Amino acid sequence: MAFTGVMAEHLTVTPNSTRGFFRSRQRLKWWEGLPWVLAVSAFFVLPDYMAFGTQVLITIIFALSLDLIVGFAGVVTLGHAAYFGVGAYAAGMVSAHLGWNEPISALLLAGVIAALVGLVSGAVLLRYHGLTLLMLTLATAICLQGFANVNEDVTGGFDGLIGISFKPLLGMFEYDLWGHTYYWYSLVVLLLVFVVVRIVMNSPFGMSLIGIRENTDRMHAIGTPVYKRLVTVYTLSAGLAGVAGALFAESNAYVTLDVLSFARSGTILIILILGGVGRLYGAFVGAVVYMVLEDELAKMSPEFWEFGVGLVLVLTVMFAQGGLIGLFDRLRKYIRGAST
Repeated sequence: MAFTGVMAEHLTVTPNSTRGFFRSRQRLKWWEGLPWVLAVSAFFVLPDYMAFGTQVLITIIFALSLDLIVGFAGVVTLGHAAYFGVGAYAAGMVSAHLGWNEPISALLLAGVIAALVGLVSGAVLLRYHGLTLLMLTLATAICLQGFANVNEDVTGGFDGLIGISFKPLLGMFEYDLWGHTYYWYSLVVLLLVFVVVRIVMNSPFGMSLIGIRENTDRMHAIGTPVYKRLVTVYTLSAGLAGVAGALFAESNAYVTLDVLSFARSGTILIILILGGVGRLYGAFVGAVVYMVLEDELAKMSPEFWEFGVGLVLVLTVMFAQGGLIGLFDRLRKYIRGAST
């Protein structure tokens, strides 16, 4: 009995200990500032590559949105481009057809519309699991792409949506040929998206998503509203993907059917696997490595660059489980072990 009492004393979870646990998870590590320092430094070191840098930042936002459902909630999808495309078309159409040319409000509107589409589709899709869910997510993106193709009067169809233009950012910052303004714009949006994702994933809600990913039956058993939480995070993920799509439309001033393609869904999943699924910063590492590698290999061999990218992915899956972030973690632990 005495032993039981001691164990109970040590295992008792108090409100203070719970709050302390989540505060410790929210606390920033020193190395978390490194990606942002590199992003700012890139503007001064590589000023002629800011248009490319903007696309990298947009891809990171898109990958972060996917990591919410794949990495943390364990919901595998092959159709996440559906929400990227909805955001892109929403921002493009309000500009081209309605003359709404204020970029920030158009961005927010696109995110809300994509979130609503995610809420409606997620409420249906998340009633299924496994291969059925995987195929339904793919079918959703294909249906939206087909819808955009046949309604060419509104979307531009196969030729794409043109006539997109936006006023200077905050009424002060003009858009330049080198993409400097859009780079800073995208970097600020990425920072805000990252803060939201980090807070969510280190909250009790985020911990419950990890529990759902690891053991859905057990989470049901302890009374967690699994379906509602999955729909909630799916909606948030769709909204953030829509924000990435809107940034894409604003920075490129055109939208084509490619934004809804299976290739885009597959590519963003590859990027996440390459960087590290469920690692938060895996989206950063994966996007930078993939896009730089793709760009350099395409310059060297326009015909066979996909082989090189595929080879890197195969090697990553075989020898770097957990992606490049997981590989870095193992190297760090090995170095620490060797030094002691």
